[in-house]
Amino acid sequence: MKYISTRGGGQPKNFDEVILTGLAPDGGLYVPDSIPHYSLSDIAAWKKLSYKQLAFKVMQPFIGDCVPERDLVGLIDIAYGSFNHSATAPLVQMGHNEWILELFHGPTLAFKDFALQFLGQLLDYMLKRKSKNVVIMGATSGDTGSAAIEGCQDCDNIKMFILHPYQRVSDVQRRQMTTVISDNIFNIALKGNFDDCQNVVKASFNNQSFLPDKLQLVAVNSINWARIMAQIVYYFWAALHLDIRSNSISFSVPTGNFGDVFAGYIASKMGLPIKQLVVATNDNDILHRCLSANDHSIRPLSQTLAPSMDIMISSNFERLLFDVHGRDGECVVKLMEEAKRGTLKLSDEARVGIQQLFTSYRCDDHEMLKMIRSVNKSNGYLLDPHTAIGLCAARHCRADTQTPMVSLATAHPAKFPDAVKQSGCGVTASLPNHLDDLFSRVEYMHILENNQDDVQQFIADRVGDLAGI
Repeated sequence: MKYISTRGGGQPKNFDEVILTGLAPDGGLYVPDSIPHYSLSDIAAWKKLSYKQLAFKVMQPFIGDCVPERDLVGLIDIAYGSFNHSATAPLVQMGHNEWILELFHGPTLAFKDFALQFLGQLLDYMLKRKSKNVVIMGATSGDTGSAAIEGCQDCDNIKMFILHPYQRVSDVQRRQMTTVISDNIFNIALKGNFDDCQNVVKASFNNQSFLPDKLQLVAVNSINWARIMAQIVYYFWAALHLDIRSNSISFSVPTGNFGDVFAGYIASKMGLPIKQLVVATNDNDILHRCLSANDHSIRPLSQTLAPSMDIMISSNFERLLFDVHGRDGECVVKLMEEAKRGTLKLSDEARVGIQQLFTSYRCDDHEMLKMIRSVNKSNGYLLDPHTAIGLCAARHCRADTQTPMVSLATAHPAKFPDAVKQSGCGVTASLPNHLDDLFSRVEYMHILENNQDDVQQFIADRVGDLAGI
């Protein structure tokens, strides 16, 4: 398996080269040069596999011989051994052919654990084999940071710098990052929003001259292909456990950076019979506007009760644009320039291609709170705000009731107590035992201005020992 840039530049790369970088040299994102495809009978044969066994089946073709099969089995076993539910990703029925896929049973209570517990093991394995040190730099709207820190905090070959928007994540999300006290972990609270954090990270990947010689940046955001690859697995898992054979299945995905729903798109390309992928957005609805009205104009970012979705620039949308434009890198370069100016318009052909699979819906805070309250009353089930948005979108966009609709539950409700309280449902969610002392732990973070040079200097001042300086 080789990987190419969405912007057409450079030579094809091997899996390990792509994982140990971030953006391609031309500023694009790496994608596989081909997608493995399976028949319905092939997929049905995986029904009795455990989650770990299924993860191997789905991910191994993307990795090839870069990791020996026995070693890959071991990495997967460690990554998902930390989850606290025997099913790893259990399904809960909400109504007729309506399901919730719980993706919050990992150590940091969010779907990011599925990718980042594996990526942490993978990076540790690769860096030790190559005797190489790297600097991880990432931006988080709330959940990526804690999952990345949890996955990489014990790696001797890494120093990690995670940027989160100052005072724009929940208290639980922040504390899950800032209470991990380790010599190789640095939490940066940037005085801005998530897009500001992401812009600093992307600019740093594009020009790494601020780092000492011999060091390079590695991405943990969903620009890293391993993140997408690991998230493909649970789409197959849900379909297999609902006994999907010749019939199709639909998914609703709370969406910010477009990585999670893009993983569903790749699952469909691999042969999973997906009828609908619902892109669920909050007030920051650029993806909904683009898909429904061809309006990709950039508007001021709103701060909502679903902070992990407070994103206006969705990095992984570029991967979809590359695919629906015939994998034409030059075309994508032009489209991304238009996106930067807020003038992106999809061609009629591209919109028709996207709308064959994707639908979308915008759910604001008021509607989200109403959904939390309603579901708790009817089912005795407590949703986090992001999952509530996903379920709301599923019910508005569902094509029919004969096709199972699965809404991805991307976080545990205990991570967002303010939203749960404001819903008026009258219940609270407790943190699991391993986090019950979270609010008594000491916090440690650095508050920096929204200035790229300041952030880069902060990093450069702290990585000299990795470079042997």
